[in-house]
Amino acid sequence: MKKIILLGLIISSLFAGSCKKALDINSTRVVNENNYWNTLEDARAAIMGVYGLTRAALADNNGHWIYGDVRMGNFDSPNRQDLKAVIKNDLNASYPVVEQLSNWRRFYAIINAANIFLERIKEVKAKDARYTENNMVVDMAQVRFLRAFAYFYMIRIWGDVPFISSSDDSSFENRPRTDQKAILEFVQSEMVAAAEVLPYRYSVNDIQQPGNYYNEGSGRWDGALVRKLSAYGVLAHVAAWQGKYVDVINYSKIVLNDYGKASMGYVSTQDLTDRQGLFYDKKSNQLLAFGFVFGHQDATYVGNIESLTLAEPVVNKNIPDIFVPKDSILSIFKETNDGRFNIDTTGITHSQLYFTNFAGRYPIFSKIKCIQGGSTDPTFRIFSSAILFTRLEDITLLRAEAYAVLGETTLATNDLNLVRQRRYNVDHMGLQNSSSTDYVAYSPVQHGTLIEAIFKERQKEFMGEGMRWYDQIRYHKIKQNNPAFLHLIETGGIYWPIAKELLAQNPLLKQNPFWK
Repeated sequence: MKKIILLGLIISSLFAGSCKKALDINSTRVVNENNYWNTLEDARAAIMGVYGLTRAALADNNGHWIYGDVRMGNFDSPNRQDLKAVIKNDLNASYPVVEQLSNWRRFYAIINAANIFLERIKEVKAKDARYTENNMVVDMAQVRFLRAFAYFYMIRIWGDVPFISSSDDSSFENRPRTDQKAILEFVQSEMVAAAEVLPYRYSVNDIQQPGNYYNEGSGRWDGALVRKLSAYGVLAHVAAWQGKYVDVINYSKIVLNDYGKASMGYVSTQDLTDRQGLFYDKKSNQLLAFGFVFGHQDATYVGNIESLTLAEPVVNKNIPDIFVPKDSILSIFKETNDGRFNIDTTGITHSQLYFTNFAGRYPIFSKIKCIQGGSTDPTFRIFSSAILFTRLEDITLLRAEAYAVLGETTLATNDLNLVRQRRYNVDHMGLQNSSSTDYVAYSPVQHGTLIEAIFKERQKEFMGEGMRWYDQIRYHKIKQNNPAFLHLIETGGIYWPIAKELLAQNPLLKQNPFWK
């Protein structure tokens, strides 16, 4: 998506001035906004810019994975002291990456761009007859979702954050943090409103988006844009974060009942781990993702999980920045015929789809390995995997979690086994093998309590997808049996500190108490 990157930079520069004023930073405008909001092309550039800013916020400093996978997660780091600090939850450590990831400015760039879009997009409708009412409604729904998504993402990182719902371009002032409960109510209402008018797919004559979206076919948009089920999938996450498990079931049911309308399906283990599989390019099975499309000259050296995890023999890099230690791998992947990774009692590995070079000093986490356009040449270190926020397997296990919490044991077990049978009933290459007798359905004796089994399956299924930290928080809130982690929850230690730069600029901000 080279165009999206470029447009993101344009929109970033266009809106950075007003965003910086919201954060009390001196700035000057580099583009006159009056030159925009006149044509269909301006509308497309603006909405692509909001997408570009969203992807940039998640990819910056590999934040999506450092927040979600590295912090007190499965990974260790051989020699990066900044990542070691994050692994130990030492977030007051004086490292540039830690300080930069403590700064929420890049997320407010999304919010400010979205606010300006929503305030000014009707000008395009008034000036350009090509820009139809339906086009505007669908565009506004996507932008409302992206703004709400940015708030939800920030709340999981910092807890309470300042709330800004309009550009107020000439009168920005410092603002205190707003209670996250109030913001989450806004997030939910915005996402529900967006879901009601978004299509299942674009450019396929969906009743809510007839014709070709911006004059391009479905192949251009499948997996690239927020869709109806994207919104409901994230709504399930918003509800789970708040412990509203009845809502989790309601939202996830919509996704799991209607995914066929969105040309979606569950993925095989082979597709999950293939160089041109689920994470490559943009695909309908990416329920919500922000892609780096190689065909659009969009691959990057950093800002992908591969830049942290891959090393020899997969790419020409001596050691990875992060890796999963062998003892952790063996404690996590213990079941026979697990297509993702399994090793027998003699030390022979029968599936290495998740890990390469297990016998070496550092097992290489190679589940995600989109090198260039699917290359196997280790001399290339330019990557094109999508930042995948959610997919059908995630929503299925999220619903299983909700059913389990609410005591619906049979329904929870059914959802858990729906995912398990796609990972264990496979051959050594991760291909479906219906004749296998090694698949074992969930059993309390073998797998522990139902909640434990669901979260263990999440740990394996979504390793490297930025979910582990948030899963741990929900798990410990449910189980209530880990005093150390419960102390983090009760004292705000689950959140990141607010960057010193932001505190110095805005006297109304107060540091998260745990980090004072």
